[in-house]
Amino acid sequence: MDTNTKTDALDALPDAVAAEAFRRLVRHLQHRHDAQNIDLMGLSGFCRNCLADWIRDAGFDGDKEAARELIHGMPSVQWKATRQSPATEEQLARMQESVAKNAKADAE
Repeated sequence: MDTNTKTDALDALPDAVAAEAFRRLVRHLQHRHDAQNIDLMGLSGFCRNCLADWIRDAGFDGDKEAARELIHGMPSVQWKATRQSPATEEQLARMQESVAKNAKADAE
């Protein structure tokens, strides 16, 4: 399925349903701070910071920091200090591979 078209089944999903699912995802990630951004990037090619960028792309009026605070549930500086651990070389390599997959999919 081409995820770049506007005719897929997700576009038929009522906005209220999509918004509730998005809020549930964000709250889940706020609770599961053990799921590091670097691991999310390595596995799926997106992380909390991507979600913050996406809400800005969708029309959120706040700046980058305000968007990240909304997604993290706290200022990003505080989140990094209390929730983020240093990335290993292996995590960085997985992230780079995953981001390359995103770039390939975006080009198709």
